[in-house]
Amino acid sequence: MNEKRYNAIIVAKGEVPFHEIPMTLLKSGLPIICCDGAVVNLLALDILPTVIVGDCDSISSELLARFSSIVHEDKSQEYNDLNKALRYCFAHDYLNVVIVGGFGLREDHAIGNLGVMMMFAQEKAMDIEMVTNYGVFTPAFQTITLSSFVGQQISLFSFLPDTKFTFHNLKYPVKNQSFAHLWQATLNEALADQFTIEFEEGKALIYRSF
Repeated sequence: MNEKRYNAIIVAKGEVPFHEIPMTLLKSGLPIICCDGAVVNLLALDILPTVIVGDCDSISSELLARFSSIVHEDKSQEYNDLNKALRYCFAHDYLNVVIVGGFGLREDHAIGNLGVMMMFAQEKAMDIEMVTNYGVFTPAFQTITLSSFVGQQISLFSFLPDTKFTFHNLKYPVKNQSFAHLWQATLNEALADQFTIEFEEGKALIYRSF
């Protein structure tokens, strides 16, 4: 992974980052857009936020006072905090974003966060990835080539059952095949330092393990 392709980091209130890849991202000097509930986690890593976004119901009054100059309050009840953080990024031209802390802990929140990421990637044409302590999720809506390493575990989740995929440089070959169920294209393996998922148009999520 190369943090230079991103221009902002969002920190959500999921599992606290501990793997070297999300930690390197957090220490890369990029602007850090922190969901208000994740401020404590970020401070525990001795890292300061650039902006704090949310409805401010998940942050203590002490921290709210300490960081009052960088708080962007959004009281809207129809969006969760990750949605608000991505809306902030889009409004401020942070269009190449990596999310950390978006997975782990409550599974419903984690799945919801993947849905929010997919929505912004598609509807706002933002380049977004979610980095966890175990791998990286990448949305894709047409043919995509991604970096990898030999033996890296790769899974694809297709959300449109009629989309036909062809895999290149993956251990288990697929040619012009569609997947009716989310599990059907999981647990593949990279054969080289990059691989390609070929498809004309669709809605897919690709996972690469660390």
